[in-house]
Amino acid sequence: MDFLRKNPSVLWFLAILAVFTLAVTLMAPGTGSGAISTSFVKTLGKTLCLAMVALAMDLVWGYAGILSLGHMAFFAIGGYMIGMWQMYARTEEIVITSLAQSPIPPTATEIHQGIASQIFGVVGSSHMPEIWYFAHSLPAQLALVVLVPALLALVFGWLAFRSRVAGVYLSILTQAMTLALALWLFQNDSGLRGNNGLSGLQNIPGLGKVAQETLSVWFFWASALALALAYLLLAWVVSGKFGSVIRAIRDDEQRVRFLGYPVEGFKLFVFALTAVIAGIGGALYYPQAGIINPAELAPIASIYLAVWVAIGGRGRLYGAVMGAVIVSLLSSWFTGGRVPDVPLGFATIHWVDWWQVLLGLAFVLVTLFAPRGLGGLVDLVTGLHPPRRHGAALGPDSGSLQEREAQE
Repeated sequence: MDFLRKNPSVLWFLAILAVFTLAVTLMAPGTGSGAISTSFVKTLGKTLCLAMVALAMDLVWGYAGILSLGHMAFFAIGGYMIGMWQMYARTEEIVITSLAQSPIPPTATEIHQGIASQIFGVVGSSHMPEIWYFAHSLPAQLALVVLVPALLALVFGWLAFRSRVAGVYLSILTQAMTLALALWLFQNDSGLRGNNGLSGLQNIPGLGKVAQETLSVWFFWASALALALAYLLLAWVVSGKFGSVIRAIRDDEQRVRFLGYPVEGFKLFVFALTAVIAGIGGALYYPQAGIINPAELAPIASIYLAVWVAIGGRGRLYGAVMGAVIVSLLSSWFTGGRVPDVPLGFATIHWVDWWQVLLGLAFVLVTLFAPRGLGGLVDLVTGLHPPRRHGAALGPDSGSLQEREAQE
């Protein structure tokens, strides 16, 4: 309770999210009046998942100062992990139903071979890869949603941070990691169906009789709950001493190291924690999207993520959520063909093509003229502002650096 009292913005965020969730529930076809379509409910659910990975990006970049251009890779890995169980379980139902018509009951080996042929026939294989060993088990795949992104982040982070790679070089490394993973997944022998990816994920095994309009609301609720828990966790993390240390690492890493703090350990924890949050967001996103393929890991996706956080205002959790929600919904609107083209006589503006130009322009303008982003508007309305020291000492002793001197 003391944490919530000191951080009223957390209560405001949870209240707004609760009201939004209730409003969508009352308007959804499966649970309410049907004022909005099932596809739009799925779009809103996916947007909440994107807000989760934006929160993760804000912690790792806005608070810890690590500009990662690979966090959408962890997001996609979470989707692949849950998608493997979905494809296996759904195919198992189909194969068992088909073989049940045979005069001789099928053996477990025949069922397994039938599942492998159905899933991997599209890439010319009838062999179940070893990475699908746990695909039959939902608890195991849910554990892998957390463990695989965490392990990849720990290995990459340990190698990078122990070498003290930082700044733009670290950003390039994270982008290279993402590109390498995407290129591997594009290969048919990767074990994840290459360019075909995993499809039909909107059909949940065991819930075949549940209408999509109902499933969409269930996933929307799950996405809202996951976003609320992620926000609570990260708000608690950045509000205490740990948050002060990672902000200090962002501002002056060498000084924090000189004071005796294990900088690499703090960075590694933040990197792994945000990878896990991104993976959980992906596990909720792709069953609503219905398909996942290696293109989802393209480095441009992580660059978009950084743009969302920058536009929303990095270093503010609510800013990251605002940026992700507003930009992703605008992207769906502009690229969905619902915005009329603008004829100019000598040319016609097709918003599907020009949306990325507008997004890039918004990023440049925010960087130059509004570095606090959309979150800065919330600060302005609520009266939040940085402390004004008026030349006060920036340290504990009388000879410490003065604010005015620091600005010269």
